[in-house]
Amino acid sequence: MQKVRKNIDFLVNHLKLLSLEVGFIMLAFLLSLAMVVLLVNDVIFLKNDGFDFKVFKWLNNYVSDGNTRLMEFVTLFGSQFFLVPAFLIMMFYFFFIKKEKWLGIRVAAVSFSSLALMFSLKYLFKRPRPAEPLLREASGLSFPSGHAFMSFSFFALLIYIIYKSKINNWFKVVSIAATFLAVFMVGLSRIYLRVHYATDVIAGFCMGFMWIIISMGVLNYVEKQKTSLPRVQ
Repeated sequence: MQKVRKNIDFLVNHLKLLSLEVGFIMLAFLLSLAMVVLLVNDVIFLKNDGFDFKVFKWLNNYVSDGNTRLMEFVTLFGSQFFLVPAFLIMMFYFFFIKKEKWLGIRVAAVSFSSLALMFSLKYLFKRPRPAEPLLREASGLSFPSGHAFMSFSFFALLIYIIYKSKINNWFKVVSIAATFLAVFMVGLSRIYLRVHYATDVIAGFCMGFMWIIISMGVLNYVEKQKTSLPRVQ
């Protein structure tokens, strides 16, 4: 009887924690959606770039050779030169080493869908990049920031994997905090180098977060419905 009570208490506590997590995620999703709607209206339809130039002006106080070298290094972690190999390595690891097919499917689905969505959004909004980059011009369109969108997608997926793993809780907290810091620094580097406006980066983060929630929700549903998959050799 005592064992049954313990199991019931564990289940109740687990459900409470799950409800709290779902509530937090939904709140963050709605806030992100509201921010995207606000930004699209402000910078795309109303052409209001006052906030962006205030951020550029503030960052000018911190421009130095050392900071520029640091930001050039940091920005690589949101580029194709890092993210494409990182996604491929993660897919290979889960498909062929860990033999965890659904994690491999998640990585593949998130990587390809995020890339397609990011380019579609850029084409839809067609915002030109800042006219005076700090070092050199960047090709393509500005809104949302591809570095911010894709780095958030990758690192959010990494956070999901860390969170679901059975490693030490303190290591989880440190790893997740370090991952969030990395994403923030990638976004900051794009603004510092003046290849993106601050609103591009904020929109990229918000859209990346929303897409992760949508895609992972769909994948979780499909996984529950699917009873079997072809065996990966």
